[in-house]
Amino acid sequence: MRSTMNKRKYSNFELYRRLLLEVRPYYTHIGAILLITLLAPPLALLIPLPLKIAVDSVIGSRPIPAFLDQLVPEAVTGSPNGMVMFVVALTILVALLGGLQRVASNWLRTYTGEKLTLTFRNKLFRHVQRLSVSYHDTRGTTDSTYRIQYDAPAIQWIAVDGLIPFVAAGMTVAGMIYIISLLDLQLALVAIAVTPVLYLGARTFNSRLRNQWGDIMHLESSAFSVVQEALSALRVVKAFGQEEREQARFVRHSNEGFSARVRAAWSEGAFDLVIGTTTAAGTAAVLFLGLQHVQSGSLT
Repeated sequence: MRSTMNKRKYSNFELYRRLLLEVRPYYTHIGAILLITLLAPPLALLIPLPLKIAVDSVIGSRPIPAFLDQLVPEAVTGSPNGMVMFVVALTILVALLGGLQRVASNWLRTYTGEKLTLTFRNKLFRHVQRLSVSYHDTRGTTDSTYRIQYDAPAIQWIAVDGLIPFVAAGMTVAGMIYIISLLDLQLALVAIAVTPVLYLGARTFNSRLRNQWGDIMHLESSAFSVVQEALSALRVVKAFGQEEREQARFVRHSNEGFSARVRAAWSEGAFDLVIGTTTAAGTAAVLFLGLQHVQSGSLT
């Protein structure tokens, strides 16, 4: 079995394929999290509904929305006091539904994420024990310990905190584009025209950020190795008065990790700048074209 701790560079496709294989036992959980997450946008749209009814139908004289008119008894809609109580009850109900959605989402995300991490840690530990003694003599035990303890949660961050919001956002964007295309097809085409630029920007920075974060993990593992080696041989270190030498080694590795994180932060900032500027340009184009269509009377 190939070591999962070698230096081979995997393509994004291969990494995602292996990730899907690891999370396969939890597809049901991830699907449930996705469904619960997709409930958030419609529930958020319900928040201003009680205020709309209060302003339009209690203070004003407009009828309540048609879908509610069929559900609410006529005795309530025909009474001012009944409408006030209905608005109060609806406000509480919307808040309760939103709260239940958040509780269910947080609980299921935590449960699934922690189970993923636990399973992956167990798999890594089993694999580490199967590696040859010469491997551990060459690489040391600290690198394996670091990866089991600190790298294993990455599967949770990707599968739960990354994949699900990505899919939910993609579905939301698709729905928004569909609605905009029904209103104004030309406006929708302008809105999605920035997509190739965003894709190229993401692809350009992806390789750089991936390499930089790989270096960060390696450097932090090296600093962790210094601590473990010094503490495991503390009697020898003290006997030969090597405390300052070990301190200097730790500071050197820590500074290298610090510099690597700063470089990664700079790259992430540049990526955010490119994405933000491109998005702003697309928004400005949509606003410009939309105003022209409003002025020409083709769009309200």
